[in-house]
Amino acid sequence: MAAILQIFIFLPLLGFLISLTHPERDETRISRTALITVGAHLAGFNLFLLYWAFRGFPTLELKDFVLFQTESYEFYIDFLFDRITATYMFVGAFLTFMVLLYSRHYMHREAGYKRFFSTVLFFYVGYNMVVFSGNMETMFTGWEVLGITSFLLIAFYRDRYLPVKNAVKVFSIYRIGDVGLLLAMWMMHNLFHENVSFHMLEDQAFVLEHLQPHAFVGAAIGLMILVAAAAKSAQLPFSSWLPRAMEGPTPSSAIFYGSLSVHIGVFLLLRTAPLWRDQLFVCLVIGLLGFTTSVVATVIARSQSAIKSQIAYASIAQIGLIFIEIAAGFDTLALVHFAGNAFLRTYQLLVSPSVVTYLIREQFYNFVPREHHARWVLPKKFVYSLYMLSVREFDLDAFMYRKLWNPMKSLGRRLNFLTFWRAVGIFVPVYLLGLYGVYNREVLPVAVTEVLPVIFASMAAVLVLKSFTERKRARMTWLLAIMTHFWIALATSFNANFDFSESYIYLSGVALAGIVGFLCLRRLKHLEGDIDLDRFHGHSRQHPKIAFVFLLCCLCATGFPISPTFIGEDLMFAHIKEGQVGLAFLTSLSFILVGLSIIRIYARVFLGPHAKSVYEVAYKSS
Repeated sequence: MAAILQIFIFLPLLGFLISLTHPERDETRISRTALITVGAHLAGFNLFLLYWAFRGFPTLELKDFVLFQTESYEFYIDFLFDRITATYMFVGAFLTFMVLLYSRHYMHREAGYKRFFSTVLFFYVGYNMVVFSGNMETMFTGWEVLGITSFLLIAFYRDRYLPVKNAVKVFSIYRIGDVGLLLAMWMMHNLFHENVSFHMLEDQAFVLEHLQPHAFVGAAIGLMILVAAAAKSAQLPFSSWLPRAMEGPTPSSAIFYGSLSVHIGVFLLLRTAPLWRDQLFVCLVIGLLGFTTSVVATVIARSQSAIKSQIAYASIAQIGLIFIEIAAGFDTLALVHFAGNAFLRTYQLLVSPSVVTYLIREQFYNFVPREHHARWVLPKKFVYSLYMLSVREFDLDAFMYRKLWNPMKSLGRRLNFLTFWRAVGIFVPVYLLGLYGVYNREVLPVAVTEVLPVIFASMAAVLVLKSFTERKRARMTWLLAIMTHFWIALATSFNANFDFSESYIYLSGVALAGIVGFLCLRRLKHLEGDIDLDRFHGHSRQHPKIAFVFLLCCLCATGFPISPTFIGEDLMFAHIKEGQVGLAFLTSLSFILVGLSIIRIYARVFLGPHAKSVYEVAYKSS
């Protein structure tokens, strides 16, 4: 019975691959392929659900195949099916089918009709991977797919300024969630000394045996899981990305940010609850975060003028309540709440264009001012201040910039003296010396080998900070980001019991992507002349093939699950010891900034309004 689970993973993948073969203008075949794929998936899953119920609702686990294995490490794909999976899969399959049915006519004659349906099918592949995941590694595979498909659908109108800018902004928050998940996986490897599955975490005796002597590590794992869940589900302080993500088409807003993708953080908390639920501190933090988010989002939602922003913040408020329910141990209530919120927000977003049209007409004929009773109870100064704060969304965007991005940019600007050739002249000789030290560790003092990983990781951070803040040379930015991966591998190589073949696995995808990506930028520079990063160029309009190849290179270089680098990133973390907190922090920071720097290159060079005035350019506010 467990073997059937593979069908629900590979059927959407097959539909996605078939959709890529259809001609761009053949809307009937494109939409029919998507509807048949998801419809067959929905029908098959409902039959499986009935059979599963007839068998007494057993928990099913399938260890499918091992991707990589050493004496101390195993990366394997594992699938799990229980009531959490059943709820998420039924809601996801039903809503995806309804949204695709709606989109068949809504997206009629859109320039990116095929791109939209293919991306939604790819999203559905990632959603299935997450929902059926039986361990953190399998979940992370689908997690990454959800992130890139979100970026592509927010930037669906890629010839406009705001959708592309907001897509990069949302991707930056997703990268924080990615690293939170990676750090949680790293600490779990050090805590359990093996790759544990979610089914193993349900054994309370097994979990307590490892947690009792390492209570602090257990709390840290819980907090990293919370960071990943909060980033994915738009909880404070990351809440402002959700209304920005509504720049894409209304159907994608409904399925991503109204119903499915935004609830993946809830799914992560439900899956890992046996690990952190016995830790009162973690439960209190999750509950307090949910309560604060719910209050703030409710106030913001009541003052927004855009209907999508109102729905977005209303959904955030409900997800905050779901966080409270999970922290309190009401998992069944949380699942019911998730299903209700998903159905409601999808319906609201799909009818929002009609609602806006109706309200615009009504306000001219039957407008009646709302009665505000609170103004007579609360002081006017407080009411007006609260209103201004809510209109400005509590300055959540400004808070993220002031506390996170601006300090990084400030550090990066201090490296303006570092030109490409200076970087090569300084870092390449030091890197070669580091390689010599790795292959001759026995001649180095122990104290030196303990310090070198942090030094080399710091140099990786310097390179990626320069890449992240560079506003001119695209090729230099690309090469610095690629070089960062080599420094991370060098820093990790000094740890004991490290097999150099693992570095080759990590760097093989990066090296190939780096070479091909550089050739793409070089070719584009030859054809267009100006590809500096101080503006959007929109070259995907004239050079779609180069844009597609460069996007694949970006995905490989950021650790997307289409290259060995995806396994390599987890391998690098697996070899960082429990006491090497500084190395883990610098490595995670580098991974955040590498992803942002590379995606920013793609967005600036290939997306946005076209640099040439001969093409139609949308208003910057559109």
